[in-house]
Amino acid sequence: MAKPIRIMVVDDSLTIRAMIETLLERDCRFDVVGVARNGEEAIVLIRREKPDVVTLDVAMPGRDGLSILDEIMEIDPCPVIMLSSLMRDGAPIMAEALDRGAAACFNKAMIAREAGRFITLIRDVARGMVQAERTAIAA
Repeated sequence: MAKPIRIMVVDDSLTIRAMIETLLERDCRFDVVGVARNGEEAIVLIRREKPDVVTLDVAMPGRDGLSILDEIMEIDPCPVIMLSSLMRDGAPIMAEALDRGAAACFNKAMIAREAGRFITLIRDVARGMVQAERTAIAA
């Protein structure tokens, strides 16, 4: 059996963090190695845990997700899936996140409804199957 994909979940919303964590913990292919409520916590955990994939909220108090994405790409590059309810086809935030190094984007409001697509995206990003396509899954 292949080793589990190590995931870091970063979101200021307790509800979203819990939903993603619960969704991933049900699947033996994933290991949630850290959960952070802001960017500063995320940077510390990423340095320590070295996740295979990070899910990162765009809009957080203090430093936003895009500035955290920039730091991740500088200090410890790894595949990042940016999450936001603003992720829609053609949305400037989506293009900016992808231009700054995000492997993919996903509309946060669709995670529960599109759980299968979300899990597949995480798996594919971890395997390097999505990065080149600069995929965005949006409403």
